Amino acid sequence: MKKARMGKNEMDDLMAYDDKADDTDEGIGMCGWILTAISWLIVIVTLPFSLCVCFKVVQEYERAVIFRLGRLLQGGSKGPGIFFVLPCIESYQKVDLRTITLGVPPQEVLTKDSVTVSVDAVVYYRVSNATVSVANVENAHHSTRLLAQTSLRNILGTKNLHEILSDRESISLAMQTILDEATAAWGIKVERVEIKDARLPEQLQRAMAAEAEAAREARAKVIAAEGEKKASGALRDASEIISESSSALQLRYLQTLNSISAEKNSTIIFPLPLDMVTSMLGRG
Repeated sequence: MKKARMGKNEMDDLMAYDDKADDTDEGIGMCGWILTAISWLIVIVTLPFSLCVCFKVVQEYERAVIFRLGRLLQGGSKGPGIFFVLPCIESYQKVDLRTITLGVPPQEVLTKDSVTVSVDAVVYYRVSNATVSVANVENAHHSTRLLAQTSLRNILGTKNLHEILSDRESISLAMQTILDEATAAWGIKVERVEIKDARLPEQLQRAMAAEAEAAREARAKVIAAEGEKKASGALRDASEIISESSSALQLRYLQTLNSISAEKNSTIIFPLPLDMVTSMLGRG
């Protein structure tokens, strides 16, 4: 629906300029008719040399907007190919219809949560109506460039830092919508907007890195504590099982000796039952 509406607006603009061009011959006056006759006389007298001056060529991706005595010529823009220009009374301006890549310089913006961030973007646009782009604005490309910078600053000023860093796609779409609506009257069609990079101050980067490191250390301590808790529970269960059988304690002792000998260790530990130690101390 939006594209259909934009196409209708462009057609209305073109029809309006065609209506103005229809009145060109009626509004040039007697002086205009005299100048037109003189121009044609010069062309005829200087044939065939005048053909080199009167015939112009525009490429497939270009259009020519012709003015006769300062008024738009009937029929809108000309091209691609060959078109005729009367000397002295007609002038023309070429308009490139190819997609133009506009790099928006980095913009220092204060976000909604009072953080300074530098953001740059890329805008892809093209001229959709050559006649309107010449007649409605002095410099359509320069105006689009300035509008892109101000739109980027306005949009980023309403976003938090985490939204700028994580939700670039929605920012790009919002900026494209604003630019497309504002430049429609200039004959410009904004095709795509991309956020290139968001640069943070070095102090803020260090603070965010320290915060992330502290959070990781806290999570590591919690995980270690949970592991100790589970290990202590397992040891308690094992001690209860071993206490039920004296042979189990002996088997555990032999298993420990086997593990020590496998590591080529000369140290041997002889466990002494606490009951034996207690009785020996009582006798002493």
